[in-house]
This record gives sequence, C-alpha cells and structure tokens, in this order.
Amino acid sequence: MFDATAPMPVLQRSAGSAHVVMGPRGLVDLAQSGSAKAMLPRIAQGLPQIVFLNTSGGLASGDRLSFAATLRAGTRALATTQTAERAYRAEGDPAQARVGLAVGENGWLDWLPQETILFDGARLQRETVVDLAPGAGCLLLETVVLGRLAMGEHPRRLHLRDRRMVRQAGRIVHHDAMALDDAALPRLDRPALLGGARALATLAMIAPQAPDLLAPARAALDEPGVTGAASAPPGRLVIRLLARDDWPLRRQIHRLLTVLRPDPLPRVWQV
Repeated sequence: MFDATAPMPVLQRSAGSAHVVMGPRGLVDLAQSGSAKAMLPRIAQGLPQIVFLNTSGGLASGDRLSFAATLRAGTRALATTQTAERAYRAEGDPAQARVGLAVGENGWLDWLPQETILFDGARLQRETVVDLAPGAGCLLLETVVLGRLAMGEHPRRLHLRDRRMVRQAGRIVHHDAMALDDAALPRLDRPALLGGARALATLAMIAPQAPDLLAPARAALDEPGVTGAASAPPGRLVIRLLARDDWPLRRQIHRLLTVLRPDPLPRVWQV
C-alpha cells in the first residue's frame, strides 16, 4: 500500500558545461562535462562552426546547463545548437541555462541556436551574455516556441525569465529581456502582446555597419504568416518576428540570414 508519510524520492538532475576557445587558426581549447557537449564539424566553406549539444534531451526542474565560447583576437566563427532545446514541466526550482560568449578584438561571432520549445508547466531561467572587445561584432538569434504547435499544444502554466545582454569594452550596448508566467499567458492574444502568435524570434546585429542593413532586412520581411519589424539604433540592427506556427517563422529567419550574412547556414539546421 502507498505510504503517504514516506519522503518523496530525490530525483536525478542533469548538469552540464561546455567551453570552446578558438583562435584564427582553429581550436585552442575544449572543456566539457556532464550533459553538455561541443562539436566542431569540418566545414568546406563559410565560418568555422561550433555545435553545442545537451545530451540530457531537455531541461527540467533543477537542471543546470552552461555553454561558452571564447574567440581570440581576429577570430571569426559561428556557434549553434545541434537541435531544438526543450524545457519540460517542472514542479520545483526552474532549470538554469547560461550562455557566455566572448569575442576578441576585431573578431566576429554568429550565435544562431535552434529554437527553444516551452512545454506546459515549464520553468526556465536563462541568461545570454556576450562580451565584445573593441572592433568586435556579433549576430544573435533567439527563437521561442510555446508548445509543440503541430501537436496542438498550448501551455497553460509557464515560468520564463530570459535575458540577453551584449557588452562592448565593458559597456552595455544591447539588452533584451522577456518574462512569461501563468498570469501573462491568458493575455498573450492581445494585439499589444503576441496577437495570437505562438512562435517568436529576435535577431540582433551589433556592429557599426549594422544600420546599413535596415532596408535590405525590411525588404526580406515577406514570409506569409509572419509579422516582422526591424529597427536600427546606432550600432545595431534589431528584428522581431511573430508567427502562429514555427515553420513559416523558420523560413523567414532563413531568408533574413541570407541577407544579413554571406556565409552558408549551419549544417545542422533543417532548411
């Protein structure tokens, strides 16, 4: 018979950390532990690629995941994830995820992870911090999908705290944050919020030449089923996208990336 007085079992939690250091001539150092892995596939053309992977299959209550990449002076590279990250139902503490990226002087990093899927009851706290040296630049992508849309899922409970910050020479030049909770979910269909969208993405380029790409980026915002807008504060280009389904959103992101960067898309992406 079930004993209601028995203590609850201690559930196993995943923890992982992966850190890649690259120089102009390739890999300098690689450290990885737990569920976090990093791979460097052979690339015939385009930027060298770093592919991060969470082998635990997703994030649940109390999990901890850390990805980091350091590019030395004059190094250019692309970093991505092998597959979509999944945040599952969590009854206890939120899962913790951190991305730390550092780009040396006159270097460049494309941080283009695949989407994050939030399941019903997910609890996730994530922080992405990019440190740029003088003369360095970056292109950042973040995509969030509320439930598996093909399965008709719509989260009813959710806790998300997601923050992205870029510093250049120690000064904050870009800061973007999003918070979702149970109280906010019923209001997301309002026009001032998501307007019925269940997939959203932000692209941000931080570089002196970024505002010059505003007109081409706006011209590329033509995917049916996707609402997008672009702005160009000094030294930045910021594009925000909303869609009811993630596939049109993915196609729109692909089209924008071909405008914003000359190199091929990550090999692990499904196009």
